[in-house]
Amino acid sequence: KFAGSIVLIPRINMDVSEEDLPIPLRRRQFPVRLAFAMTINKSQGQSVKHVGLDLRSGVFSHGQLYVALSRCTSGDRIKVILDPENTSRKTANIVYQEILNGLQM
Repeated sequence: KFAGSIVLIPRINMDVSEEDLPIPLRRRQFPVRLAFAMTINKSQGQSVKHVGLDLRSGVFSHGQLYVALSRCTSGDRIKVILDPENTSRKTANIVYQEILNGLQM
């Protein structure tokens, strides 16, 4: 939504007035929520509560989409960003045919 835009994030005052403190404390900080990101390969073998996938460009290799989706502990906690130009709502499942040519099915 804001890609390539300059946005203003104002600092806010956080006032702490606890009885233990001899003086009131004021802290100015940016209201930014902490977030973490990791690669699909690094997530393999881990379980996470929330998964966000940016599929505006395809996944890099066969199986990565499965790994990314299967890391989440609950399906309703998965968010996917799709390319608005891609009206088919599909992403490429990258399979190298030269690997499959030698297999008997």
